[in-house]
Amino acid sequence: MPPGGPELQDGLSELGSTLPIILLTDHPDIPTTVRTIKAGADDFFIKPVASEELLHAVERAIAHHELTRHVNSKQEVFRAHLATLTPREREVFELVIRGKTNKEIGRALGCTERTIKAHRQRMMEKLQVQTLAELVSLAERVGVLDPNHRIINLGY
Repeated sequence: MPPGGPELQDGLSELGSTLPIILLTDHPDIPTTVRTIKAGADDFFIKPVASEELLHAVERAIAHHELTRHVNSKQEVFRAHLATLTPREREVFELVIRGKTNKEIGRALGCTERTIKAHRQRMMEKLQVQTLAELVSLAERVGVLDPNHRIINLGY
């Protein structure tokens, strides 16, 4: 007997698949429904289902998948760029995302404010970000900075 939807979903997940999943069943039970939704299914339908309703669910799942792929791609690019920072740029990065001013960073690192501005400009260019808000937002999304501005993971 071939695997059921939840087993197929588990197998795809183990393989690292991020494809959207919409499950259809004619034998619904609450534990299976909860399990599949918690495991990331985009939708769950009990047969019979109207073709228009199913088509809308597929469109929503594809749109969500595309958005997720775009966000994940941007985060991977940011992580790759983080790895290109020099040790000094990394120090500046860490202090900038914590909200320190150029003057405070200069004092902390024993540099002039002008030197910090130069490091900061190179760091922003390497990370391909335009604003401090974008820098902090990406740092949070990739798991480097928590919402309270504490650095939590510098695995770059």
